Amino acid sequence: MATISMLRAYRSRSTSTFRYLSTLILAEHEGGSLKAQTLNAIAAANYLSKDNSISLLLAGSGPSLQEAAAHAASCHPSISQVLLAKSDKFTYPLAEPWAKLLQLVQKTGGYSHIISASGSFGKNILPRAAALLDVSPISDVVKISEPHLFVRPIYAGNALCTVRYVGSNPCMLSIRTTSFPSISMAADSKSNSAPIDDVDLSTIDEDGISKSRYIKQTTQESERPDLGNARVVITGGRALKSAENFKMVEQLAEKLGAAVGATRAAVDAGYVPNELQVGQTGKIVAPELYMAFGVSGAIQHLAGMRDSKVIVAVNKDADAPIFQVADYGLVGDLFEVIPELLEKMPGKK
Repeated sequence: MATISMLRAYRSRSTSTFRYLSTLILAEHEGGSLKAQTLNAIAAANYLSKDNSISLLLAGSGPSLQEAAAHAASCHPSISQVLLAKSDKFTYPLAEPWAKLLQLVQKTGGYSHIISASGSFGKNILPRAAALLDVSPISDVVKISEPHLFVRPIYAGNALCTVRYVGSNPCMLSIRTTSFPSISMAADSKSNSAPIDDVDLSTIDEDGISKSRYIKQTTQESERPDLGNARVVITGGRALKSAENFKMVEQLAEKLGAAVGATRAAVDAGYVPNELQVGQTGKIVAPELYMAFGVSGAIQHLAGMRDSKVIVAVNKDADAPIFQVADYGLVGDLFEVIPELLEKMPGKK
């Protein structure tokens, strides 16, 4: 009986604690708008509790920051506050200044949870901020069962691990964006907009901020959809044998209005830049249609695309592991299949 009473008391305290949650989302913005992965993070935050108070943290400089803040304030009714850190120190996503900013904001706001998308931005900043706050972050969350109970993949996605967070606040999470459907941006409405407040940066600790510096950012100009958010992804593997041959995949993608992906082997061989890599150490995608040409299906690659709605695989090896996850498989020579598809497939509308 004593044990039962203690359990009931624990549940009572837990329920009481879960009613009053406050979440800070590390927001990404570009060109005056929130990035799609931040909308996924907002969707994830709503799984924590119905009574969750959600704040967005935006930082940077220039007029686009103010435009992004206005969008953030009216993007979803669950947003209760937008915090704005205006400084040239946050123009680029360097871990040192951003981690110090998170430490400052947490000290002031006392949030129960801090969430970021599990992309290069969040992966760079969250671990350093967690170290400053002396907490253990939980990475790559795919399901939120309770405010302190989460599911994340392990062993390159071959198993799912349920994790209960028992540390002190804040509980820091990075979420796999493909597991939390993006919410739609609401039309701007002044009456429903959350307040926008400036972060007081006068007390921020400057020590350690200048340990790294931004040099440059390079991107490949393309009219194709962004790989992380595309509805259709066409991926090529090492079996394409050369960068010249990989252009067949690019031509097919243009016909379908699709994004281009690649395996790590294709990237390491120099066929395409590493920003197109799909997999455990690349980008995680979950398009409506995923077409894989010459992809063997290594466990690290499957971890990045197995949540795709429909998977089509073409490989001349009938025993290739990719066929175990494919909805449709064709055993054939990609150098015959792709040209035939290009010939018979109409161009994008």
